[in-house]
Amino acid sequence: METILKTLKKNGILVSDGAWGTLLQKQGLKPGECPELWNKTHRNLVLNVARSYVNAGADMVETNSFGANRFKLEHFNLSASTTELNVEAASISREAAGDGKHVIASIGPTGKLLLMGDVTGDEIYEAFREQAVALEKGGANACCIETFAAVDEATLAVKAAKENTRLEVICTFTFEKTQQGEYRTMMGVSPSEMAGAMIAAGADIIGTNCGNGMKRMADIVTEIRRAAPSTPILVHANAGMPRNINGIDVFPESPEEMAENALAVVRAGADIIGGCCGTTPEHISAIVRAVSSKRITK
Repeated sequence: METILKTLKKNGILVSDGAWGTLLQKQGLKPGECPELWNKTHRNLVLNVARSYVNAGADMVETNSFGANRFKLEHFNLSASTTELNVEAASISREAAGDGKHVIASIGPTGKLLLMGDVTGDEIYEAFREQAVALEKGGANACCIETFAAVDEATLAVKAAKENTRLEVICTFTFEKTQQGEYRTMMGVSPSEMAGAMIAAGADIIGTNCGNGMKRMADIVTEIRRAAPSTPILVHANAGMPRNINGIDVFPESPEEMAENALAVVRAGADIIGGCCGTTPEHISAIVRAVSSKRITK
């Protein structure tokens, strides 16, 4: 199929999917259970999640593989199943997406810090290479290296995917607003620093996910766009800022509110809009309707 970059040139704005964990929990995933194992043990339930976003009108769908690197899977004694679980994750989403939608395979952090010296750069690179190769084998045409905070680890992830696969590479960092009103990752990286480093590493698309609702994402996108005038930007926002009610994080933003705020993110310079924590197919459907007027044919 054509690349995401070519699709963007035709359509102007694309819509991605929303949260996976929330929907898997509704299907019965228990706290502390390995979500990625469900690709093997509960395939149809995972397929239902992917299909729900495709049916909502998303142009692209992720995969149930965020924590499917060998380091994260070691916690469940599943590191030997890394390739199998990633291939299956991509296969499930490709089945839901068919030939007309993009599959942007999810790749999350390893949970290891290079600066602590408990792992080498080569080991991190190999873990990401193993995952990216398997995701491409399963049917993904892009990968979304997401929720990163450190430039060194994200650089290794981007390079591992670019150097060993034909996947288009998206990379997003998670930023929080400081007391000074600036946005930084927990490792102190700014949106502009992220943009320069990830483009230099070879990312095709950059952006931000999680940590913020759609309102705050507009400020982050503005900073990224100043640093990267021509690189496509993806945003996966939470459904507002969480409120803890009776010990449970509740994301308060309705589909209509999130869709309205998404337009400000588009005006700030985002090219791909989707959801993260707390978002549902209803949120994505509302965003599709809201940005439809922004879609153009060239």
